[in-house]
Amino acid sequence: MWYQQTITLGAKARGFHLVTEEVLGQIRELSRVRIGLLHLLLQHTSASLTLNENCDPTVRYDMEQHFLNSVPDNAPWKHDYEGPDDMPSHIKSSLLGVSLLLPVQNGRVQLGTWQGIWLGEHRIHGGARNIIATLQGE
Repeated sequence: MWYQQTITLGAKARGFHLVTEEVLGQIRELSRVRIGLLHLLLQHTSASLTLNENCDPTVRYDMEQHFLNSVPDNAPWKHDYEGPDDMPSHIKSSLLGVSLLLPVQNGRVQLGTWQGIWLGEHRIHGGARNIIATLQGE
């Protein structure tokens, strides 16, 4: 079985957002898969997808503070056509990545106890974000 759909996430403020339920809740065929893989591709170059802590929101806050300090908006970037947060957003997206490959068993993604899907929104005003979800399995 192969299945693919586009998921749209609503606009979010700059920062890291736990989007596990928002993403998985939109995948209509997930419950049909006994064993398989779910590939998620974020179709943007100024945001990211990653797996991390799903319980304590201070982890997401600390992660955002780390990246704001490590890749600051006010560095002398040449690429700044869309504003001072543009180039830093591209760097953060490349560092964290824009895709996840997740195992599926009995209609559920097999995440660890404390793992959740995060959207890293690296733009101050990023807007809605699209994810291509490709499900394969039996």
